[in-house]
Amino acid sequence: MSERRFTRLLIANRGEIAVRIARTARRLGIATVAVYSGADARSPHVGACDAAVSIGSATPAESYLSIDKLIDAALKSGAQAIHPGYGFLSENAAFARRIADAGLVFVGPRADAIDAMGDKARARRRMAAAGIPVVQGYDGDDPSEARILAEAERIGFPVMLKASAGGGGRGMRRVDTRDALPAALKLAVSEAQKAFGDGRMIVERAVIEPRHVEVQVFADAHGHVVHLGERDCSVQRRHQKIVEEAPSPAVGAALRARLGATAVAVAREIGYVGAGTVEFLLDRDGQFYFMEMNTRLQVEHPVTELITGQDLVEWQLRVARGEALPLAQQDVRFDGHAIEVRLCAEDPADDFLPRTGDVLLWRPGRHARCDHALADGVAISSFYDSMLGKLIAHGGTRAEAIDRLANALDDTVLLGVPSNRAFLARVLRHPSFVDGRTVSTAFVAQHFPSNDSRRFAPPDTAWAVAAWLSVAAADRADATPLPWRGWRNGAPLPVPYRLSWVGAGGDHPDARRGSVTIDRRSIVVHAHGRSPLALEGAPPAHPGASSSIALDGRTLDYCFAIAHGRLWLQLDGIDYAFAIHNREGDAGADAAGSDGVLRAPMNGRVIAVDIGEGATVAAGQTVMVLEAMKMEHAIVAPFAGRVASLGTRAGEQVAPGQVLAQLEPQAG
Repeated sequence: MSERRFTRLLIANRGEIAVRIARTARRLGIATVAVYSGADARSPHVGACDAAVSIGSATPAESYLSIDKLIDAALKSGAQAIHPGYGFLSENAAFARRIADAGLVFVGPRADAIDAMGDKARARRRMAAAGIPVVQGYDGDDPSEARILAEAERIGFPVMLKASAGGGGRGMRRVDTRDALPAALKLAVSEAQKAFGDGRMIVERAVIEPRHVEVQVFADAHGHVVHLGERDCSVQRRHQKIVEEAPSPAVGAALRARLGATAVAVAREIGYVGAGTVEFLLDRDGQFYFMEMNTRLQVEHPVTELITGQDLVEWQLRVARGEALPLAQQDVRFDGHAIEVRLCAEDPADDFLPRTGDVLLWRPGRHARCDHALADGVAISSFYDSMLGKLIAHGGTRAEAIDRLANALDDTVLLGVPSNRAFLARVLRHPSFVDGRTVSTAFVAQHFPSNDSRRFAPPDTAWAVAAWLSVAAADRADATPLPWRGWRNGAPLPVPYRLSWVGAGGDHPDARRGSVTIDRRSIVVHAHGRSPLALEGAPPAHPGASSSIALDGRTLDYCFAIAHGRLWLQLDGIDYAFAIHNREGDAGADAAGSDGVLRAPMNGRVIAVDIGEGATVAAGQTVMVLEAMKMEHAIVAPFAGRVASLGTRAGEQVAPGQVLAQLEPQAG
């Protein structure tokens, strides 16, 4: 194959992966062109490139998923090549073909290879025919509910429903009983249809508590194929990875050799060229099964980079230019251990539902690699994936990598948007994760049940610090130039405060009121019905500055930000949010919603309303479905009753806490 030189590269993506690709391209002397939607005009990935082109509105279909707009942007900007990143159109064969037809270079595999693996059912059949082990299941052409039910009964429950046209956890459901299948199938088909334009399902026997292990492969156009070791991606929520590491603590040398050889065989079977990842389920007995091949660079590629010392984006660009792979298999070396965590805008206390907001303060932790596209003031919208960035640490041993990454998470500050930062640190320090031998895809469900939001409630210390900071911030903002404000006859006056906790799903019934007395560095916080707490410290010069405060001989580090009537506090490594009601006329904090009020748990779009006003519903029945950050979320009735009123309709955008429906309990 002749070399195809290019000096200008359009990155058909957004966020941290666009910044990541631009960094390597710049080092190789390749100019870069960013694209951005209406929601991303101020995104850091725009400034990370040498030029930028607007491609439409915030809706992905009108911007990052528009093949016409992306190719037009490349041609008009003088780019000779397009890198798709991951997600969006990265595994779209039609996109690869259109790029080639336009005379441009696609930094990825050929369209026929994408086709071969893009349809998971067809790929599964092909791999089975080639002798690659697959899980017992049904991957036929009949998508009817009756056939899916019959096949599930033949296989035996529990089963997994998987989208045939794509992955990433979308269109995937575990079903434990026959009765649960119709509702799960409906949601899975709907989610797959919206994500991939294809609602066909695969049914497989559910492998109980497997590990999710994948192998990084690379191939060039000269017939060379290598693997760069495995990654363990077993720690997941909602069937989506949140912690990845290399090598896997469950894979020894012999199993590693078999996994690598199988992954190389998969790539050769379809004549693959470029970066790819072959994903396997690994059961308790050490047997592995082919799941799928992702025909693109993975989110978790940095862990492989850190243990091999190779830049995988550079490998992609060199292969796309027609060059041979930089290393032969015998020259690949592995050094130490690397772990990555995905920092996401979501609420672990509310079943990991995605959240939106404005980044008020962002400071990545030290001593770890951080791939991100965040900055103070960046808006996190509901139009795109909830992942904000990744922290990755390398160590000589797995224990060293865990410690380094957990400490970096503690050191990371993200205020203004709910995130899983503190949750990830807890995962890394959990004894079962530290041990590593028993981790499976059920790890989060087993060790971190998310249905008890009270476990995340702020302690008295957090309430006291928040009360003090809310009063101190209001005092600083007060324009009255009276040096004796807050004092009477030489003694400090108590200043009233009123706060409510913004917990899982929005404002929480928990609220406190009381007073704060400040005498230089001494602070006494009174809360009605509780013992006073004495703190010692000085407020930072401005919100966002890190500082510390003493309580009972302990020194606690903190930082905070205030915006839109809310105080965001990171105290001793844990994040809290409070609504401030200190001024008269602020909304009351004590009222809890009626049990029958269904509220939106996040920003999103109503994509289906399954019932009408006056209809009767059973407990657990789906009332409507919201779509946010590429995922669908069912809003279900908490009890049997009647729909008294609906507050929205299909197609409408809703905000967190907005009333969606009012239910009345069933009489008698």
